Amino acid sequence: MREYTQFYINGEWVDPSEPNSFDVINPANEEVCAHIALGNEDDVNRAVAAAKTAFQTFGWSTREERIEVLERVIAAYQAHYAEIAEAISTEMGAPSKLASEAQAGSGLGHLMQALEVLKNFNFEEDLGPHRVIKEPIGVCGMITPWNWPLNQITCKVAPALAVGCTMVLKPSEVAPLSGYVFTQVMHEAGVPAGVYNMVNGDGPGVGTALSKHPDVDMMSFTGSTRAGTLVAQNAAPTVKRVTQELGGKSPNIILDDADLEAAVTRGVLHMYTNTGQSCNAPSRMLVPRGKLAEAEAIAAKVTESMVKVGDPTAEGTTMGPVVSEVQFNKIQGLIEKGIEEGAKVVVGGPGRPEGLEKGYYIRPTVFSEVNNDMTIAREEIFGPVLCMLPYDSEDEAIAIANDTEYGLAGYVQGGDLDHARQVASRIRAGNVHLNGANPGVEVPFGGYKMSGNGREWGEHGFTDYLEIKAVSGYSAA
Repeated sequence: MREYTQFYINGEWVDPSEPNSFDVINPANEEVCAHIALGNEDDVNRAVAAAKTAFQTFGWSTREERIEVLERVIAAYQAHYAEIAEAISTEMGAPSKLASEAQAGSGLGHLMQALEVLKNFNFEEDLGPHRVIKEPIGVCGMITPWNWPLNQITCKVAPALAVGCTMVLKPSEVAPLSGYVFTQVMHEAGVPAGVYNMVNGDGPGVGTALSKHPDVDMMSFTGSTRAGTLVAQNAAPTVKRVTQELGGKSPNIILDDADLEAAVTRGVLHMYTNTGQSCNAPSRMLVPRGKLAEAEAIAAKVTESMVKVGDPTAEGTTMGPVVSEVQFNKIQGLIEKGIEEGAKVVVGGPGRPEGLEKGYYIRPTVFSEVNNDMTIAREEIFGPVLCMLPYDSEDEAIAIANDTEYGLAGYVQGGDLDHARQVASRIRAGNVHLNGANPGVEVPFGGYKMSGNGREWGEHGFTDYLEIKAVSGYSAA
């Protein structure tokens, strides 16, 4: 049993201002696997004060000093890599291989990418006699989710650290274990006191206090659109910058000239990755109407032969549980809603997979004959549930793809790459993937519309942590 009941403030592990224990549940067996403490406004005030004081020196640190800090963080992360992966698997149910290779791996990738960008980043530019200077924005509040915990922590912390910001992190209280290990990494790396602070807590107790705090200069939030709206509302009176990476209902357009077997297989397996708990999951597969029956058969075959649901630590498991009872019940309700509204169940359906009576396991499910007015086509299910929608023309497919309040990602699959590129140009989304291409950590990540604002990852991820200062008359005329 892990006891992670302290917070990290001003370079020290400290007790919360008031005892407030919270049970962390392992979703694979529904048992308590750790205790954390939930913080409150007093804890936030202490952490923000430490970050504000630290910014007076770290905000003016040199590039070389910050490079050294990042190098130490990377070394400490590598030393704790296995522990981080194990924590992720325990807290949110990712299969061990996924937790190690993708989840923990993405965290290391963001740290290493930030280091490389920092080495050559242009913080100053001359425009005639004027100099434009990019300076750290100041104290940053960071609220991160449970579905890709270390990915989201590092893609915020790494650029903030690289440009000279200080920060207060609130990891998800549902999956806080890897965040706690990451905080140990930051401590062992010798990050200067007050530069990085971590307070566990829930949205009302810590998230609200952080968002509205007058000494927080910027809020970076990843999570649901509903919660992101609350962060923005709480931040508005202090006119702080708010960046958000929110929900998605991403279309996957399979063009008529695509290799149907390969395209459907890729789409189905991608949908089930991380048990469907990814904001950019290709949850709406658009298929030419004349090929729908064939696509259904492929999707059923892939689901039944290539997906193994079970204990995340067991050999060969490809899909673990969803993160919590709340998510389990939500997904079950949406599967039932799909059936009620007339969608065709190709494979899966309500209930747990056979033989799994304990744990928040979902039957991998494919619906077909879905139209874009159905609840399952409009709401972000955030589970292993794929909707197949038929279309009659390419223009109709693009219209359906864009007929959503979200705009995080899109997918286009076709035999003619130039044609696929043309279709991609008409998709209103921040990231579009052609023929199964994966994004790199150097590529900007973020969305249009209600999927958020701002961009993370790589050089573009530095931008939101910087203020722009123009100094006129810097050089003699």
